[in-house]
Amino acid sequence: MKEMPSHQEKKVLEKMPEVAEVVEAVFGCKWSLRILGLIRKGVCRPGAIERELTGLTPKVQNYYFRRMVSLGILERVVYPEVPPHVEYRLTSFGLRFMPILDSIEALQDELEADRKAQSVVETQTAV
Repeated sequence: MKEMPSHQEKKVLEKMPEVAEVVEAVFGCKWSLRILGLIRKGVCRPGAIERELTGLTPKVQNYYFRRMVSLGILERVVYPEVPPHVEYRLTSFGLRFMPILDSIEALQDELEADRKAQSVVETQTAV
């Protein structure tokens, strides 16, 4: 039986931007990829993400959270506690978007392996 989208996800699906727009927005900055990578690994709280990413300020982080929520990649979950507890999670669209990140990471790994292999070859021919 297919799971019905939540009320919040229905609203996101209604205003879903073009995939190309999402790709441009996410891949056009250094923080979006890093934030999504951490959330994917289970680091969901803003404070924890800020501690993991040296140089990321709360102002910039909040901007990217709002941006990715508006694009439908993330959802903001607020727990009614004192002090307030906020987490960000991937939406169903965000989960479907992750294979693109996998491809980018795989390409990066391949390029790094090629660089290391080239470095070894250059070192051996120089000797």
